[in-house]
Amino acid sequence: MSRQQIPPTQDSDRDHQEHLELSAFQGKFDVTEFVGSVSEKLIAESKADNGPFDPKPFIRSFESIVDKLISVRKDVQAKTEQMEKSVRVAEREYSKKMVELTKGFEAVGNSFSGMESRMNEVSSTAVRIGDQLETVHVERQRAQAAYDLIDFYNQFSKGDTTGLDALRKEGRAGRRQVAVVLRRLNTVAKEVDLPNSDKTRENIEKYCEKFEKEMLNLFDRCYRKGDPKLMHHCAQTLLEFNGGASCVQVYVNQHDFFINNIRDAPPPVDTVLWGSIADPNASPPKNEIGLTELFSEIRGTVDTEAQIVKAVFPNPPVVMQVFLQRVFAQSIQQHMEQLLHKGSDMSDLAYLRVLQLVHFQASTLVEDLKAHELPHMSSRTPYEATEFRRSLTGSAPVTGSTPSTAISTMLETAMEELFVPYTEGQRYMERETKSLITLYGNLLANFARYHKAQKGKSSMFDRMVNQISAATTTTTASGASTTSAQAAAALMRFGVINPDRNADKSPEEPIREEDGVLSVDVAEKMLKWHAETIGRCVELSPPNDVPKNTSTLLRVLAEAIGNSYVDIALETAQLRLEAADSKTEPSMQPLTIVRSIDLICHLWQQYVNIALLPLASSSVTIRREMVVFNNQTVNRMETGANTLLQRITDAIINWLSAQLTKQKRNDFKPRNDDLSFARVNTEPCVLCCEGLEKVRDAAKQNLSGKNLEAFSTEIGVAFHSLLLDHLRKFPVSATGGLMLAKDLKSYQDTVSSFGIPALHERFEFIRQLGNVFLVRPEILKSYITENYLGRIDSSLLKPYLSLRSDWGQFEKGFDSEAIPDAAGQGHGLRDRFTRLSVMMKELEGLKVEGLSMGMPAIPSGLTGTFSRPFGMSNSS
Repeated sequence: MSRQQIPPTQDSDRDHQEHLELSAFQGKFDVTEFVGSVSEKLIAESKADNGPFDPKPFIRSFESIVDKLISVRKDVQAKTEQMEKSVRVAEREYSKKMVELTKGFEAVGNSFSGMESRMNEVSSTAVRIGDQLETVHVERQRAQAAYDLIDFYNQFSKGDTTGLDALRKEGRAGRRQVAVVLRRLNTVAKEVDLPNSDKTRENIEKYCEKFEKEMLNLFDRCYRKGDPKLMHHCAQTLLEFNGGASCVQVYVNQHDFFINNIRDAPPPVDTVLWGSIADPNASPPKNEIGLTELFSEIRGTVDTEAQIVKAVFPNPPVVMQVFLQRVFAQSIQQHMEQLLHKGSDMSDLAYLRVLQLVHFQASTLVEDLKAHELPHMSSRTPYEATEFRRSLTGSAPVTGSTPSTAISTMLETAMEELFVPYTEGQRYMERETKSLITLYGNLLANFARYHKAQKGKSSMFDRMVNQISAATTTTTASGASTTSAQAAAALMRFGVINPDRNADKSPEEPIREEDGVLSVDVAEKMLKWHAETIGRCVELSPPNDVPKNTSTLLRVLAEAIGNSYVDIALETAQLRLEAADSKTEPSMQPLTIVRSIDLICHLWQQYVNIALLPLASSSVTIRREMVVFNNQTVNRMETGANTLLQRITDAIINWLSAQLTKQKRNDFKPRNDDLSFARVNTEPCVLCCEGLEKVRDAAKQNLSGKNLEAFSTEIGVAFHSLLLDHLRKFPVSATGGLMLAKDLKSYQDTVSSFGIPALHERFEFIRQLGNVFLVRPEILKSYITENYLGRIDSSLLKPYLSLRSDWGQFEKGFDSEAIPDAAGQGHGLRDRFTRLSVMMKELEGLKVEGLSMGMPAIPSGLTGTFSRPFGMSNSS
């Protein structure tokens, strides 16, 4: 069924006309937006009408729009076909034009190729012609030069110089040409062998000498007038004549710097420098007033002269080299010799410090002067120095300036030559070694005198005097002197033995006690002086000699600190210990020596590892030798300290043993009086505890780390063994057991203050062993089976139990085993005591139910050597 056409209205056509223009479809086109825009007015009218929806207006509008769109599409298709036709026509025309242009370019390229070929042919011909012309020119020059030389030579043979005189008067160019001719004539005259040639040669030489004097006089007048242009002409002329050496010498010799430096007045004296330069504790000087003024003047002069020389002379580097060589050889060396002579008169250290000061300042000066490096200039004139040779060889001239390092090389050479007389061979190292040995000798002079005097006192007679002197002070507990003490006092009183017999000798300088003290500050001062020497050695020695010189100086330091300082102090301390009476309380002063050695070794190792060994890294062999030597030196000092510490320990243990021998037989079986019960501890206990406290305090003050632990353990273990042996020598009563318990408690408290856990169990065992004299007989058997005593076989404790005063009353009921009679008891007690020690050693480290049962080993007697050394390697 066909739909009925609804004619559109003219108003709707006008409204939709703007949306149907061809421009509305260009760019981005959206169908939904197009439909909405053409329906917007109709939708508004439909909403405004309150009646039912009327689709007719929409139908009319859309039909009209569709018709318009179809018409627009037809117009667009027609335009597109027309434009495609025009494009095809344009493409055909473009193709034709491109073909024509390509043919034209090919024709032009062929023309250029032909032209280039013809130009190459012409160029080759021109090059050949140029070579031929240059050859002809060189030959002509050679012929002309030969002709001129022959002509001038003939004139000189006749004594006629008018030609050269006329040429010389033509001005600057004429003088330069005369210089070249004369140089050539002089060369030819030496090779010509003809009649009358000697006379001709003599005429030529006289004329050359006259010409040179004339040019030098002209240069001197211009120099005085300050005319650099004419000076440059004279210098250039003389350069072409004979190299210009005479001109340079005139310039340098008449320079104001060298004339003014010849002073009648002495240079300024640096009082501050010369007042402290010989003091090794003062810092090395960095400058000297006269040297600083001289170098400042040199810098200013060279800065000015570099500009003048560059403007005047055609070869500035050569002139500057001559000038600077004169500066180093005359001004600097002269002042340097004065300073070194004055330093040498004072001391080797002052000499070496002056040498280092000059080297440092001169090195800085050389680096500053290297900034004045001048380029090498060659002449652009036809009369340059090598023109005659070029004319003969046909070589092309070389013009322009080229960079040069001639001045820098010359400055380094002059610097090296300046110090070679003082550093060549072993001269410098011998001076350094001598200086160090002198410094160390002066520093340790009083130290060496003190210890030499102490060694003189350590004779056998002095040991006897020391022992008798100690005997005069030995008293009993009641204050009465012993027989030996009275005899000794009588000998001392009547002057048979005079301990001050050396006091009559009046030495030139008294020896003080502090002179012989081993001081870390002294060792640090020696290292500081050595470090200064090493720094000077690195600066003044050639780089290849630094490892060898460092090794040499290390041996000097080792000889001073090791042999002349530490070893002497150790030897004296050991002699004192040997000479001391074992009955007198040992001095703890040697422990300060051990502490000082520990610190000195630490400083030594740090210094060698940080400062010396890196300097020998370039030589593997020398570095290895230094490491081996260093280890030997340190090991020698540590071994000496170990030996001294061992002897200190022996002396302390011997003294403790001597105090225990003062125990009286009835100290633990006192009478029932007030005096006996008033005593807190027995005399040996008081002496031993006081001595142990002094040992403890001295050890903690002077030892640390593993050294302190090993030393304290050794003292405690040895004293523990002494007490075990001591307890089986004295009978104990019931009241004496209280005295013994107080003594043992004092021993335990004193040793506990050492802070060594390994000693706590040992002295707790001693305390419990002492309690067996306090326990009632009926519980004694159960008591010895508990705690530490329970770990020991009861049969080993019976030698101690038998010392109870009531032992005979319950001996048979105590155990079924019989106790040996008194007659055979001595040897058995010793055997059982040995078994006790062995058994306690076997119990060491035993653990029962997770509890540590171990105790350190108890020596069966006082050992003469340590189980391990007290080395510095374990110190903290």
